[in-house]
Amino acid sequence: MIHPLFKAALKRPDLLLDHLANYAELIKCEAADAGKGLVVQATAGVAAAVTLLLALGLTGFGVMLGVFHGTFHWVLVAVPGVAWVGVIVGAVMASRSSVRQDIKDVRDEVERDLQLLRVAKELKDE
Repeated sequence: MIHPLFKAALKRPDLLLDHLANYAELIKCEAADAGKGLVVQATAGVAAAVTLLLALGLTGFGVMLGVFHGTFHWVLVAVPGVAWVGVIVGAVMASRSSVRQDIKDVRDEVERDLQLLRVAKELKDE
């Protein structure tokens, strides 16, 4: 006896081809999104590194000015502080990973299809 799924595939191969085409489209879209995510992560990493150098320079310059003048002024903390906030934002954006979620979405879709095949097999066996 032929499995009902195979009967349907033999009678209507266009359904199977549509399903496979949809899988290919899903993988293509997820790969494009993953590529964009990697570009954003790389850009954020470079921006964080450049901003880190700027923040270190501004902090050192602020310390030198404070020591040289012997007084404290809020600008000597605020200007490097803005650069340090930029470092934190860039580091957080660079550390986020969207690629794992994209791969997980495709894996979940395949798992759902396999689960449906198992259920169809169990129903056939009964």
